[in-house]
Amino acid sequence: MESLPVVSSDGTPIDRPRNVDWRRAAALLYGDWGTSKAYVIGMGFAAAQFGSLWIILAVCALTGLVGYMYSIVCRLFPEGGGVYSAGRLQSRSIATFGALLLLGGFIVTASLSAYFGVIYLGVPQKWAAPAAMVIIVILGGLNAYGPRHSGSLAVGLALPAVAVVVITLLLSVPHWTLEHIERPHGNFAVNWVHFVGVILALSGVEAIANMTGVMKLDPGATPADPKISKTANKALFVVSLEVVGATALLGFAMLSLPVAKTAEMTERKEDMLKYLAEHFGAATIGPGFGEVFGTFTGIVYGLLLLSAVNTAIVAMIGLLFLMGADGEMPPQMTRLNVHGVPRWPLVASVILPVVVLYFASNGDALANLYAMGVVGAITVNLGACVFNRKLPMATWERLAMGLAFLVLAAVSLTLAKTKPDALFFAICLIGAGFGLRAYSHRLSGLRTLTVPKEVAQAVSPEAVAAMRRPSVEGGRLLVAARGLTPVLRFALEEAILRKAVLYCVYIKEFSVPLLGSVPRAGSGRPKWQDDPQANAIMSFMLNLAEEKGISLVPVYAVSTDPATTIIELAAATGVDYVLLGASQREAMTKLLRGNVVAQVASKLPDNIGLIIHG
Repeated sequence: MESLPVVSSDGTPIDRPRNVDWRRAAALLYGDWGTSKAYVIGMGFAAAQFGSLWIILAVCALTGLVGYMYSIVCRLFPEGGGVYSAGRLQSRSIATFGALLLLGGFIVTASLSAYFGVIYLGVPQKWAAPAAMVIIVILGGLNAYGPRHSGSLAVGLALPAVAVVVITLLLSVPHWTLEHIERPHGNFAVNWVHFVGVILALSGVEAIANMTGVMKLDPGATPADPKISKTANKALFVVSLEVVGATALLGFAMLSLPVAKTAEMTERKEDMLKYLAEHFGAATIGPGFGEVFGTFTGIVYGLLLLSAVNTAIVAMIGLLFLMGADGEMPPQMTRLNVHGVPRWPLVASVILPVVVLYFASNGDALANLYAMGVVGAITVNLGACVFNRKLPMATWERLAMGLAFLVLAAVSLTLAKTKPDALFFAICLIGAGFGLRAYSHRLSGLRTLTVPKEVAQAVSPEAVAAMRRPSVEGGRLLVAARGLTPVLRFALEEAILRKAVLYCVYIKEFSVPLLGSVPRAGSGRPKWQDDPQANAIMSFMLNLAEEKGISLVPVYAVSTDPATTIIELAAATGVDYVLLGASQREAMTKLLRGNVVAQVASKLPDNIGLIIHG
């Protein structure tokens, strides 16, 4: 996980580390997007049986188009282009609406991935829903301790998953035939409904837009003018090629099976990829190989789907925290436990998927709920970009994105018409979300006023922050504060002796990443004044520094990686020394979360001294 954006006391943003290259971005995206084929081809067969190839190809075409549109979104939003960030440029209400749809997608992603994951691992269908609920609760409990690398399993399984697909296709090549493929069943309206029913191949594409804030910059780009198109485009091209190509070819391989196996294929629709591995492995090499290869395929895709559950839980926590920090959700959403994980978002991210599984305890029911949130969020994201005339897009890009927006809007309306359970779920979620939003606004005393443009510009947060920006000279020290500890007194003494400026850093440790960019100062950025513990420490230090004639600059950071944040702050502020207190944490905590002092000592640049006060 990456550290979140941080700000100094004057609201100046300090950039997150950009250490995700295109390979890791592709692996993380594949863990989200690449799992769709595990259930899309089976659902396509269930919808139209041997006439489903045309529906699968249409879904693949739309998937490729949307993937290309997201390459444009990534270029336009190098600091994070998720639906919340894109919608916020148009309206806070649109951003909240899109975020709630995305939240609905995450909720059903956790439920659906857990359900299909245990199916692929061999759990009988009648026990799949209870087993999935247990998996979600266990993963939620683990996330209470703030696991740092929630995408590591997906990254590790990306290559085995691709290998499984390639081997399955190679085994199926001798059996390919056009003999069993039928014309589309019914008229356009019937096929459109079938198409809408298997639109799940789009699931996960939104993940790439949320990663742009931590992607490596293109050659020649700078943090002040970030460009990540090359990194994002490589990741998108590789993953979309695999998703589109493999889904189409697997669909063709599936329809090359004998018509006599229709009943068996319908029964195995929920683990169709495993079934194809078993069948073609047995038909090409032998029954023993088919059984072993099918089991291996089930394990790989089962674990990949369960990693997607964990990713969805982490994403829900981050999204609810972001909305809470931005004032669109009650402030309780930003309260952290001792491990830096938001309490109530964690509870919600576990309870909501379990409730969904309780009421929708099979693959068809979950799929009906799923597409509404996923397609809705993508639609809002693309629509917010199309109608934002300030975004630099070529005319043909805007027209292509507009076409994709219209198709997805039609899909959303069809889902609302043909999937009443999905519509009911979306209405309940959006209604509850906007109710909490209204409560949050009332609690914080926010009021909406209409003022002339000139007045708004004169009192903008950026203008106020510029007036407050301190001007300091001379030597500089940086001390990290976790409480009123002896190292703070030592730092004050050193600042007096050296006549140096003292940067006092308070890091609120947070164990899940935000989705998209954090709003600028004055519109939801975290401030030390809003954190009771940080407020107490900073206020005390400011008063003491004033008494002693020291120039002290308070810096507040919200981070998933305190050591990296300290190192980056030290480099960004150009300090001469970093002062840290010796860690007294328990051995198990150090093992699970790392020793900050040791990490800073190993990575701090040579031109910055380190003083450890025991």
